[in-house]
Amino acid sequence: MQTVPDPVLFESERSGDGLTLRLRGGWCIDHLREIETSLAQLGDQGKRVKLDFSGIETLDLSGAWLLRNWLEHAKSEGGQFEVVGERPAHFAFLDELLEHKTDQPAEATKARTSLRDAVVWIGRGTVQQAKQARDAVGFFGRIAATMVRAMRSAHHLRLPSIVRHVYETGIQAIPIVSLIAFLISVIVAYLGAQQLRTFGAEIFTVDLVAISVLREMGVLLTSIIVAGRSGSAFAAEIGVMRLNDEIDALQSMGVDFYEVLVVPRVIGLIIALPLLTIVADAMGLAGGALLSSLLLDISLSQFIPRVQDALAPTTFWAGLIKAPVFALLIALVGTYRGMQVRDSSRELGRLTTLAVVQSIFLVIFADAIFAVVFVELDF
Repeated sequence: MQTVPDPVLFESERSGDGLTLRLRGGWCIDHLREIETSLAQLGDQGKRVKLDFSGIETLDLSGAWLLRNWLEHAKSEGGQFEVVGERPAHFAFLDELLEHKTDQPAEATKARTSLRDAVVWIGRGTVQQAKQARDAVGFFGRIAATMVRAMRSAHHLRLPSIVRHVYETGIQAIPIVSLIAFLISVIVAYLGAQQLRTFGAEIFTVDLVAISVLREMGVLLTSIIVAGRSGSAFAAEIGVMRLNDEIDALQSMGVDFYEVLVVPRVIGLIIALPLLTIVADAMGLAGGALLSSLLLDISLSQFIPRVQDALAPTTFWAGLIKAPVFALLIALVGTYRGMQVRDSSRELGRLTTLAVVQSIFLVIFADAIFAVVFVELDF
């Protein structure tokens, strides 16, 4: 069984204004109470103290911590200490643990660290955004140059691929676009009729439906549906080809993958979206006509002349002009994010989602710009 060392902890010898302390026994956790009592009894017994550690039998971190704290307190009171012999290694270990402490308050250090982290975060984000903007400009420039070159030759235009994408993004999207346009138009007509009935102006429900569908809602709803349907498909298809090294294979064979993969999708969607907008406009007017007939007793023979009177010559074209621009934005964002896929399927999912979100944002942002421009031009 291990024996507990002698609890006698030091011997003191006074010489002039100095004091010599010869430490002995066990300065360990077993004698913490004796250590604290003995150090408290020493008090301020001299300005010059010599410490002799040669008589210590055992010393652990607990004893070293108490002794170090007493020394630091005595030094702060103006005491001077001199070590006789070798200084215990425990003190160096404790000094290393506490070396991070400074004279500055913890709150000031934390505030400075938080400010530095904020500046670093802003700087890193700025650099990343600048790099992405540069890459995006380079990508769009490459697409523009490829499209110009493809327009000069039917061989480079790749008509079969364009027709396939018109079919996939346009014809196959007719059912969902028609249904959404019809239902939204019915909702707008119903709510408008309820509000206008208060003023006895139910007839203006026809004007509300016709103008809102042809000028804004038809093309905007169609673009959002296409962004979620075709924009994500573009990003996913090209991203999977990136993961499977198919694009690298095309490049190694000397094939311009922008001409093969990107340009047909862009041109196909530019053709398909205006046609889908016309379908959405027709279904929206049909929904408005149906609700007007059921709720307001406005027959089709009355609905059509009222629509013709409500529309200006530019109302239909104000909506249709937006469609190619929206299609270009959706196709460019979808293909650009697909080209960015690297390394993992997780990256594929993230960039596909990002393509949809950015496409919808750009479509709405562009629609806001169109609205301001059309108002200024009185179009």
